[in-house]
Amino acid sequence: MSIRIITLIVSLVTAVVVIALLSRLLPPSAASILLDINRSTWPLTVQNILWLAFFVGLGELSIRWRAGRLEESQIDRNYLPEDDETVLRPGEDLTPIYQKVRNSKYREICFVPRLIERCVLGFNISHSADQTNSLLNSSLELYLHEIDLRYNIIRYITWLIPSLGFIGTVIGIMMALNYAGDRANVESPDMLYQVTERLGVAFSTTLLALVMASILVFIQNLVQGKEENALNKAGQYCLDNLINRLYSP
Repeated sequence: MSIRIITLIVSLVTAVVVIALLSRLLPPSAASILLDINRSTWPLTVQNILWLAFFVGLGELSIRWRAGRLEESQIDRNYLPEDDETVLRPGEDLTPIYQKVRNSKYREICFVPRLIERCVLGFNISHSADQTNSLLNSSLELYLHEIDLRYNIIRYITWLIPSLGFIGTVIGIMMALNYAGDRANVESPDMLYQVTERLGVAFSTTLLALVMASILVFIQNLVQGKEENALNKAGQYCLDNLINRLYSP
């Protein structure tokens, strides 16, 4: 079972637990705003769907956060020499580095070993440090685009949550108007209270959705910045300890 599926299951279970706790611990007025607990369709409410989507988004961001931490740790694995004297020539000097990268379990998933492998192969073929440096820069641009693509699901969730909030508001307004238009309720002494209460819950759905989306976007920027910073460090590491040491007699 992949880490994404496991994280999705954990996120959904966590959301259900949080909803259950909020429904028991919150006062009725707050539970009505955050969960719409008084609706006849409870627990199938727009607010609960918002909570599920919110925790799925948090779970996806946790995956990306762990990936960023793993990327940052690659620089400390001593793939490349870091002293002030080593010079790397095609063939024998680069073979141990290439073999170390090829044998790494992170070879397919982390930027540092992928960059090193690509640059070593490129230099062994071209024997040109300039071409290898161009290859490094091109690879960094591709990997930066790859990072951006990894956040497509998060961007969709941050779009979905406000959309669900607006849908919930429209549904709430519609139900409030239907209540006010019912002849049986026209002469009811608490009709105005009932209508305004329904409208309040309707608009609070959009407010809740906007707050959730704002939190996710804020965390997304932090996590994506962490991954992009790890890529920049990977490029600097390869430039300092590989490209600048290459020599072709």
